[in-house]
Amino acid sequence: AFSPSGGQVVTATGENTAKLWDAESGEHIRTFEGHESPLPSAVFSPDGAKVLTASWDHTAKLWSVESGECIQTFAGHAGLVSSSVFSRDGSQVLTASYDRTVKIWSAETGRCLHTLETHFVPLSSAALSPDGQLVFTASDDLAAKLWHVESGKCIRTFEGHGGPLSSAVFSPNGERVLTASGDGTAKLWDASSGECLQTFEGHAYDVASAVFSPDGTEVLTASYDRTAKLWSAESGE
Repeated sequence: AFSPSGGQVVTATGENTAKLWDAESGEHIRTFEGHESPLPSAVFSPDGAKVLTASWDHTAKLWSVESGECIQTFAGHAGLVSSSVFSRDGSQVLTASYDRTVKIWSAETGRCLHTLETHFVPLSSAALSPDGQLVFTASDDLAAKLWHVESGKCIRTFEGHGGPLSSAVFSPNGERVLTASGDGTAKLWDASSGECLQTFEGHAYDVASAVFSPDGTEVLTASYDRTAKLWSAESGE
């Protein structure tokens, strides 16, 4: 993942660490060490001062970019943590786990603020809406779901994929959601109605992830067919 300024990159590894790199020179800056199992994800905080990692050791950790020290450990899941992301303002952390729950934590104190009991099978990904009121989850049950944070209730289910879902994200304005799947496609949905707006077809194998461009007009997909594709969110081309 890129830092907000674009000057640095953080990578998650199967060696229980995350690594920080200079984006221009490719020089290795530092290694974040402390997890006991491989890391499926690593992301920067909105201000670029911290790195958040998810691990198969059932925890997520918050690190100082400047010192490389662990600032906070988010422990409480009963299964591997498949993804971890920040809220838009960086004050909260969202984790998704194979224990089938999503947890929302205070980034400052490490205290768990909410636990959502979600799908009946492991979660691959979860995202927090820009206003912090909704959670969007992806799972191996071929469906994505939208949840209300305060009530913990599922308010919408997104069905249409023919394979397990690997990622789920909100558009920058929160009005649309995007899923990637093992069926080789990504899908764009209306968050309010649940209607499928676009299906992005063209990869030869599973789509591992799909993300929006900063302005929400384009979609970038990455696949196990060793390609990445950039699509128009409006036309699907």
